[in-house]
Amino acid sequence: MGCFSRLRAAGKAPPRPSPKTGMEVGVQASQMFDLGGRVALVTGASSGLGVRFAEVLAANGAAVALVARRKDRLAGVKSRIEAAGGRAIAVEADVLDRAAMVRAFDAVEAAFDTVTILVNNAGVAHSNRAVEMPEAEWRRVIGTNLDAVFFWAQEAARRMLAAHKGGAIVNTASVLGFGVAKGVVAYTTAKAGVVQMTKALGLELAFKGIRVNAIAPGYFVTDLNRDYLASEAGDKLKREIPVGRFGEDGDLDGALLLLASDAGRYIAGATIVVDGGQMVALRG
Repeated sequence: MGCFSRLRAAGKAPPRPSPKTGMEVGVQASQMFDLGGRVALVTGASSGLGVRFAEVLAANGAAVALVARRKDRLAGVKSRIEAAGGRAIAVEADVLDRAAMVRAFDAVEAAFDTVTILVNNAGVAHSNRAVEMPEAEWRRVIGTNLDAVFFWAQEAARRMLAAHKGGAIVNTASVLGFGVAKGVVAYTTAKAGVVQMTKALGLELAFKGIRVNAIAPGYFVTDLNRDYLASEAGDKLKREIPVGRFGEDGDLDGALLLLASDAGRYIAGATIVVDGGQMVALRG
């Protein structure tokens, strides 16, 4: 008999947590990650990581709003989710357009209910050296990858609070928020800002029942970086990743579900790095 068991037998050990104060022992993983009754909004849901995020949330019970500029691609994602038995709506919006943002949240509320899971995923890349970068390009990248993340999180939080509901906000950061590379000064600056913003929002909103966290992916093959990762430079980069490959579909599912569901209910202001060990190797 272990020490805790002996104390319990003697009546000296504290009681096990009840369902009101803690998660019951023996709860199934399917229950921990269940998103039934939740309403999710995913920005940048027409391609890349956003498509996978939306499909995973829908597969685990959430009603999902797909937000992006490319309406035709959104329709395809919506059809696949519905064919698999999920619920989804497509909302055409540019994340830089504040009026479109408000309309998007209104549309989701009309179709489902208050958004209780926001995945701030929309992003753009660039390949300009610092001394050559035009101001317009700097503002486009910072506006999309940092400013929009804040304003969509702010709108989601305001609506959750007005509806007296808790929820989860998951921001997409990057390993380039922790380390840098040449030619991506605006991107890496924005992603570092997302990491700090996630901490600040997590601090302010957690006690109100809204958890704000982030995922920092390593190198995943998407439309934004496909050509680069297929190049000689990309091959060299792959050799520096301890697991020996770039990220694949499914590699972010666990982190997303953890942060969006009750399984991560005690996580706030954190950024989970999912990079195949790349940052460990760089820091080592």
